[in-house]
Amino acid sequence: MRQLDVVLAHDYLTQRGGAERVTVELARALNPSYLITAIYSPEDAFPEMNGMSIHSTALSKVKLFRKDSRLALPLLASAWNSIKPVRADAVVCSSSGWAHALPTSGATRKIVYCHNPARWLYQTEDYLLDRPWPVRAALSMLQPGLMKWDRKAAASADVYIANSTSVAERIRRVYGREARVVFPPVSVDPTLATEPVSALIGKSFFLMVGRSRGYKGAQPLVEAFRGMPEHVLAVAGGGKIEDVPDNVVPTGYVSEAQLRWLYANARALISVSREDFGLTPIEANAFGTPVLLLRAGGFLDSTDEGTSGLFIEEATPEAIRAAVRAFPETWDTAAIKRHAEKFSPHRFHEAIRGIVVETCNIG
Repeated sequence: MRQLDVVLAHDYLTQRGGAERVTVELARALNPSYLITAIYSPEDAFPEMNGMSIHSTALSKVKLFRKDSRLALPLLASAWNSIKPVRADAVVCSSSGWAHALPTSGATRKIVYCHNPARWLYQTEDYLLDRPWPVRAALSMLQPGLMKWDRKAAASADVYIANSTSVAERIRRVYGREARVVFPPVSVDPTLATEPVSALIGKSFFLMVGRSRGYKGAQPLVEAFRGMPEHVLAVAGGGKIEDVPDNVVPTGYVSEAQLRWLYANARALISVSREDFGLTPIEANAFGTPVLLLRAGGFLDSTDEGTSGLFIEEATPEAIRAAVRAFPETWDTAAIKRHAEKFSPHRFHEAIRGIVVETCNIG
């Protein structure tokens, strides 16, 4: 079989989140000629990106947009429209609402790996929870035009892939399209070196990993732990958390080595966010660490209840406290690690390559 010419696209490379980790694995699976993105901030992207050929739009020149890509929202549709149409065997678009609009030409096949249909159009209350009213008002004005643009972009794809069953259902509801489900891979390596986080050495702690934006659900956890001084919550990631009690430890951004240490030493990973899939529970499981998660969204795909973790029934301080206090002290770490192996990069790579080859009709 001849080598396929594949181009990869991602919304914007301005942070180190789950979707960006998946994009790294897509690049490893497909060896693309180059990667296209609207905004690229090399210092904020995963280091693996820096060795790739990356084409970005003029929005990358604006420092404000590199620091908070949401501020560029009114300009992103035009930025993607301005990209010269790509001619290749296939483009694979890692999209949460923008990259699926990548223009193509000729017989180029478009495959969209969808992390979620555009949150700012279909889940605005979650996405803009912590934004001031002028931003909300601006989005309200732009929404009708952006929704039309978004649905046209979705219709241009040959194949849709969803990262979870809940996202596949959302794609069906929003776009009227069927999507295959390919779960994201675990990309952390538990065998690599770790670096302790000094503020947590010797402590038993629950761990939350996220960017602390509204929809990532940090505040309910902070309020819950405020009423449990006997338990410690470590919050790894950027973003501002208001009025932090003494038993909540914000670490700020952590290195990959520090994140591995946190996963390996946490009593459990905890989250009450509504994730489209949620890579962090599987990453924690790879270290043999159990999880305590909201019974919703992609967590239903990633968690084997009773084996890899347990669920919290609702995102209220009372429900969180009850779940934390009832959480078992001991777990079968070997069984947890076996569960994580179901989400290996190798399985992900094989599934993605198979879909690309099938879509391009090459045997």
